[in-house]
Amino acid sequence: MTDRMAKMSRMLALVHLLADSGEGLTLDEMARELGVNRRTAERMRDVIAINFDLDERQDDRHKRFRITGSLRRVYTRPSATEVAALQAEVDARTLEKAPRAAVLESLLHKVKGALDDREKRRLDPDLDALARLQRTRVPAGPMVEADPAALAHVQQAILTGQCLEFDYLGEGASEPAWRRIAVYGLIHGPVTYVVGKMPAHDKPAVPFRLDRMTNVRASNLPGCPPDDWDVDAWVSQSFGIWREDDHEIVLRVTSGAVARAKEWRFHPAQVVEVDGDELLVRFRSGGLREIAEHLFTWGGEVAIEAPEALRVVMHERLEAGLRAVRPDLSC
Repeated sequence: MTDRMAKMSRMLALVHLLADSGEGLTLDEMARELGVNRRTAERMRDVIAINFDLDERQDDRHKRFRITGSLRRVYTRPSATEVAALQAEVDARTLEKAPRAAVLESLLHKVKGALDDREKRRLDPDLDALARLQRTRVPAGPMVEADPAALAHVQQAILTGQCLEFDYLGEGASEPAWRRIAVYGLIHGPVTYVVGKMPAHDKPAVPFRLDRMTNVRASNLPGCPPDDWDVDAWVSQSFGIWREDDHEIVLRVTSGAVARAKEWRFHPAQVVEVDGDELLVRFRSGGLREIAEHLFTWGGEVAIEAPEALRVVMHERLEAGLRAVRPDLSC
């Protein structure tokens, strides 16, 4: 055994000794059990105190130390940074009125409630500082409010393998229409989408906005995706959420924007190639309108190499934008 392994073995042995001891160990007892000198035992105790709740009490003229609680509890309790990260996520989802905000807030309360008094005293100072200065940014985008109970019904349908029934107000519709789907996925974001496929139909799975679903309820009809269904693959086939025939997209990034593009994800399945002092970004995706609208944010630093259909959509979006600013102009 190497010297490093021997030190680690002694440290682990001391952790178990301090956890198993009912009344605690003095430094001399630690040294004797491990076969080391008192100074080494003291250094080991200091390291353990950083990572464990080490209880210290006076016994006559000696100090005794022991690890409180079970070792499993030590390794599973949350840190201040973990709780603060969850708090920031709860605050952001509550601000954007996301339907899962209530679920995340419930989890946060459970995590905090599971802490004992000693853990709370240890975490509170760091948690206060982190929670006061840490935020999750809520970007500009659609502001919609969906019923958390509807989300619960969707999740229950996933768990029980049942179809989901609801009334759905589609884009531009004046009245909601009844729908029954097998739930194929749940996509969270500024807008929550339920991906579903109508049973006994050959039509592919499509997204439904959760905020436009009412009277959501479980169906008596069983329904679940096939075993080979991959929701990640489904999402990756589109630039955004809307579905259409996919295309081989090729974008050319000019030299002045290469550094920025290397730190940017255009698509989860993108392939980036160096072409002189420029970059070529390739991926297969639908959602041409969403791609075109995103390319406006690059201010001409990204050119469309292919397909022609994307150039047409880009031209149409540019023309529409110009007409909105100056009705007398056109491309």
